[in-house]
Parts: sequence; C-alpha cells; structure tokens
Amino acid sequence: MSDFSSPGCIAFSIFGLDVYYYGLLMGFAICVCLLLSNYIANKYYKYKDLVLEIAPILLLLGIFGARFYYCILNWEYYIIHPFEILAIRNGGLSIHGALLGGVIGIYYYVKKYNNCNFFDLLDIFSYSIPIGQAIARWGNFFNSEAFGYPTNLPWKLFIPIEARPIEYINNKYFHPTFLYESILDFFIFLIMLFLLHKKHKLKSGTVFCIYLILYSVVRILVESFRIDCVKTIYGIQVPILVSILIIGFSLFYILKKRF
Repeated sequence: MSDFSSPGCIAFSIFGLDVYYYGLLMGFAICVCLLLSNYIANKYYKYKDLVLEIAPILLLLGIFGARFYYCILNWEYYIIHPFEILAIRNGGLSIHGALLGGVIGIYYYVKKYNNCNFFDLLDIFSYSIPIGQAIARWGNFFNSEAFGYPTNLPWKLFIPIEARPIEYINNKYFHPTFLYESILDFFIFLIMLFLLHKKHKLKSGTVFCIYLILYSVVRILVESFRIDCVKTIYGIQVPILVSILIIGFSLFYILKKRF
C-alpha cells in the first residue's frame, strides 16, 4: 500500500510560471461558494444576482483579511521578510481573517447601496461557505502543511522531512488534520442545507450565527490535533481562543433575537 502523501505543491507550469494546487483549489472553492450563494439568493431570498454584484468587494476584502490576519499572527517572520507578505501562492490564509473581511465587505455594500438586509446577506453566504472550506482545505494537503501529531493510524499522512517541525524530524507519519476538517466542514454544509428549508422559522442573522458556532466547534476539535500553531494567549492557542469568543458572541446574538 502506497503512502498517503502529497504529490507536491505544483500542479503544472505555463510559460515557466508554476501553478499551485493551493491556488487552483482556492479559486475553485470561491467559485462554488459564489455560484451556490447566488442561486440561494435568487431562489430563496429574491435578491436577483445580488451575490455576483457584491462578489468583487468580497473577494478583495476576504483575501486581504485572510492574509492580513495570518501575517499579524506570524509577524516575527514577516517583519523580517516583508516581501513574503504578497506570496499568497505559497499558502498562509486564515479563515477567521477571511470571514472578518467578508463581513466588512457586506456591511460596506449594504451601507452604500441600501438595497438589501445586512443579516440576510450573512445568512445567504453561510449556506455555501462550509463546502468552500471543505474544498479549500485540500490545499494544505498539497502544501504538506496544517498536519497534526505523529500517528500510525491507517489513514496516517506522510510528511516529507523538509516540512516537519524540528522536534518531529524523525517522525514520518502525522494526523491529516486537513482531512478531518474537510470532512467535518462537509457535514456542516449538509446541516446548513437542512436549515435552508427551515429559514422561515429563523430570524435574520441566526443562520450565520449557527454556522459560526458549528465551525468554531470543529476548529477547536481540529486544533487540538495540530502542531503548527505556536501562538498562545494565557496558554490557549489563538485559533481556539478566537473560536471560543465567536461561539460566545453568536450565542448571545441568537438568545437576544429569541427573547
């Protein structure tokens, strides 16, 4: 049985320019999210092609937020290598930063054009974001990154020596945490589709909060396996701390709307 391992990060080259699996998957995931969100907006919310209209703003602020957040968390490296900030083809995007950038983009659009409900738009994108995350996570596989502790389980992931942390240099196989999150994100997607048919019973913005809670729980679980997070606050990994805060704010919003 061959190893479960990345074939490499480069998909192909065009005129000497390398095209990365990470970028291809990210682009595909974004297209799936936008098209599905546009379909949902048209059919269930009567916002005709509104998603396609707002897409450029979301792409710009979403990518900026994802990269900015990641670079801030890893400022020690990027303050020494500032030109690497622009090298997003090599990975280094944060979903928390992307979500924040996207929310800001939606808020800006609503304030400028005032032709839709801010919380409706948040809900609309919530249905498709998980499937986009499930697809995009495979970019970590091709980059041999975002893996977990060493393991010998049947689904263990082989990591090349140059990608291993120094303390695990002699370990060959690790938990494929990208796969764990991809599978769990897909199940969140199925839950969101179920909620789509119950949306008339939910107040505007509630679906978005449910998505945030579900994904935050997944992130906390997956982060407990990962070994690449070195940022902590009071001994708690930053992604876990952020996820806990998101759960708290989301629950507060849901309870406030309910009562």
